[in-house]
Amino acid sequence: MQRIKDFYKQYPNLFASLQLLLFLYLFFLSLGMMGGSLKLFGKDFSETLIATTTNPFIGLFIGILATSIIQSSSSTTSIVVGMVAASALTIESAIPIVMGANIGTSITNIIASLPQIKRNNEFRRAFSAAIVHDFFNVLSVLVLFPLQLATNFLGILAIDMADLFAGVGGLKFLSPVKAITEPVVEIIKVYFIDIPWLMLVLAILLLFVALKYMVTSLKVIVVSRAKDWFDNYLFKTAARAFVLGILLTMLVQSSSITTSLIVPMAGAGLLTLEQIFPYTLGSNIGTTITAILAALITGNIAAVTVAFSHTIFNICGIILWWPLKIVPITMARKFAELSIKNKFIPLAYVLIVFFIIPLLVIYITN
Repeated sequence: MQRIKDFYKQYPNLFASLQLLLFLYLFFLSLGMMGGSLKLFGKDFSETLIATTTNPFIGLFIGILATSIIQSSSSTTSIVVGMVAASALTIESAIPIVMGANIGTSITNIIASLPQIKRNNEFRRAFSAAIVHDFFNVLSVLVLFPLQLATNFLGILAIDMADLFAGVGGLKFLSPVKAITEPVVEIIKVYFIDIPWLMLVLAILLLFVALKYMVTSLKVIVVSRAKDWFDNYLFKTAARAFVLGILLTMLVQSSSITTSLIVPMAGAGLLTLEQIFPYTLGSNIGTTITAILAALITGNIAAVTVAFSHTIFNICGIILWWPLKIVPITMARKFAELSIKNKFIPLAYVLIVFFIIPLLVIYITN
């Protein structure tokens, strides 16, 4: 036992790295379990919800609510693409749902920041890193949604892009994260098929435990100059962080995973909000690849158009808000400061923005 302790003292970074890998896997597994449990009782509801859209304004809030329920913009947009291919939705009705899905997907980031809520400094950094994604998406919708209603510019541009890919067959990427977690999630789902809420509770508990020890490990690694490695290589420039966000999200096919992954890193002080912002923008581009692949597989030109509209929407949002990054970054910092003073604010924000407002709008409008 003493030899182990001596070895640990001599190589603390090795143990911290192994611990980080273990809890990183558990973090991925918890996200998979969360998504799996929500899909058990949420996917049918989301599909029904999406099918009931009657106008673009309702469609926007349906996209927010549906994605908040199944916690995956890729899943929502893939459902929408499938419905467009089956002529259950028009392109004009589908595009606002995709816009709403962009907002809904950021709920996972916020949940990932909550385990640090008792430690003010860490929570301020982690929560601002989580919420900056949300503010970027909301600001993009506020500007582009009225423009889309007035001109249908996304539909027009997307049709032109879709025509270029007419007749192209789809490809399917294998996500390494899904490859190592999905078999375990499928085994776990068997035991919770009739009680998905319990699987959701266990997933959230596992998420909290994984994030707690990930932050502990990251702190040890930070002391050993890992921050310099992030600063000098992965996040050295905004362009590099942006490309990293695209590639990593394309690889794992989930912006929820890639953006949630940096939340504990921000909490541990590894990354600044200025470094995180372009990475988040890149992840928004990368996440559209799943829907594009799903659309190309259908071979339906309308479905391909909707998928490309998602990409164009995110590109337009980046063109608008990257030069004005001070706006979403300042909003995120101010809101994080406010949330430290009253810890109920983050919880209220999640309930009100992602569930209560969409439900009220959908109910009242219908």
